[in-house]
Amino acid sequence: MKRDDSAIRVLDHAVDGKKAWKRADLRQGDWLFCLTPECLAEVRATALQLRARPAGAGEPDASGFEMPACRKLMAEVRKVLDDGVRFAIVDRLPLEELGNDIGRGVYWILSTMVARPVEQKLTGTLVYDVHDTGEKAAAGSGVRPDKTNMEQYFHNDNSYNTTPPQYVGLLCERPARSGGISHVISFYTMHNELLRTRPEVLPRLYRPFWFDRQKEYLPGEPQVIREPMFSYDGRLRARMGLFQIQSGYTMQGEAMDDEAVAAFAALKEVFAKPELTFDFTLERGQLQFANNRELCHRRTGFEDFEDPAQKRMIVRVWLRDAGERRYQG
Repeated sequence: MKRDDSAIRVLDHAVDGKKAWKRADLRQGDWLFCLTPECLAEVRATALQLRARPAGAGEPDASGFEMPACRKLMAEVRKVLDDGVRFAIVDRLPLEELGNDIGRGVYWILSTMVARPVEQKLTGTLVYDVHDTGEKAAAGSGVRPDKTNMEQYFHNDNSYNTTPPQYVGLLCERPARSGGISHVISFYTMHNELLRTRPEVLPRLYRPFWFDRQKEYLPGEPQVIREPMFSYDGRLRARMGLFQIQSGYTMQGEAMDDEAVAAFAALKEVFAKPELTFDFTLERGQLQFANNRELCHRRTGFEDFEDPAQKRMIVRVWLRDAGERRYQG
């Protein structure tokens, strides 16, 4: 049967503006937000309230904390995620003063000012520790690359789920001894570059690929899903998971078609162009937020400290206003 791609809506022209930035376009004011003295005063007052809670900091209901200056700042962050460069760094929570547990509570509250936190695993995990466990990621193992110190491909989070998060938040509790450098690239910039240099591969990226679901599926469900990398509904949205796609084809016992192989090679060519990407290293107490469907990110491999108390620890939340709060919401 001949494949009918006529119903697939494709972005067929280059786009411009903040969302399609290149490295040379970025200015610090596009992505950096500093906690003002008013915000820090609210953070300290909130910390006092969290310390007085019998259950500890936990995952508090943000509606119980006024924090008008912080709410204004986080509304500006949300605007950048939706209409600006699609990522933001918030500098910074005073973790030496707050302590990690209270710092996590404040981070949770600030994150809920961007959008609603959602589950990151079928077990209901809402706050997820990104750190090296010593495990190795392999096809079908269920070990996510974020539980290793391996170098990551460019990706967006949870590309292999039916309902990926809208935004991703990160809090740096402890950086690595070396490495762990963050890189970001706009999907609009990627798409523009492919349209300019390799337009022949774009149609394949709008058709489905197999994704390894990383053992996050209900009993009786398949261990892989089949989804396109790109979709367009007036906004370009992506599912970028080259590691999960390669694993998905391995698990299916199926070789990638020639068009898919060519599209993979073209994507890697784009990722290798430093003028299209931006890199930074999160420091202790800094928060990072990203539009997960419109921005691609990666982390270089890293070396950790020997002391477990000093090992790299990044605290992640996934945020999504649409659907339900559950993992497959």
